[in-house]
Amino acid sequence: MSLLSQVTRRTIPRTAAPLSVRFNTNKATPGSGLTTTRKDEEKSGLVEPADAPRHVVTADVVSGAPTELRHRAVRIYKPTRNTMQSGGAKSEQWRVDWDILQGAGRWENPLMGWASSADYMQGTRMNFKSKEDAIHFAEKQGWDYYVQPDNVKRIPPKNYAGNYTHIPHELRIHHTNLNNRAADWFAKWSCQKKSYYRKNGNTRRTRI
Repeated sequence: MSLLSQVTRRTIPRTAAPLSVRFNTNKATPGSGLTTTRKDEEKSGLVEPADAPRHVVTADVVSGAPTELRHRAVRIYKPTRNTMQSGGAKSEQWRVDWDILQGAGRWENPLMGWASSADYMQGTRMNFKSKEDAIHFAEKQGWDYYVQPDNVKRIPPKNYAGNYTHIPHELRIHHTNLNNRAADWFAKWSCQKKSYYRKNGNTRRTRI
């Protein structure tokens, strides 16, 4: 055996051992040297542990709102459509308001009819895009709230051509005038007149 082969056999195990150990320490496996070094750093003070979750401070601490609002409940609801409007554009938002307090110093001017109240939150209301936003705002302010359930609108299917369809053996009544008393009375009167002519025949007098 030559001198060169003997030298390589002696040097290979010595150099391969440190490389294999270094390769294994780079793997993030549980129980490896990575966790031990992290613990050592925490003990030495290089890594600070995360703080415990703090209590959420409500916004009324810095808002300047009176403390009496904490003892009042607000109502979260979806307003209905006004009787004077045909569209439902203003009924898609959620509203937060305060109920009227009994004995809140309400008064009315007997001459002009002007009304006033000592309740400074009586005429206050706030609109939100969704119910979750209104609830989050009330919780952030520290108010007691209750949610009024929303009434689901049920619109029956309608067709404009259905107002002029032919129904045999029945007097045609326009669908939009069913609640009109005059139309109902005229429909009943014409039905009675038709039934009378059918029983007694045409009894109209003709002039000679």
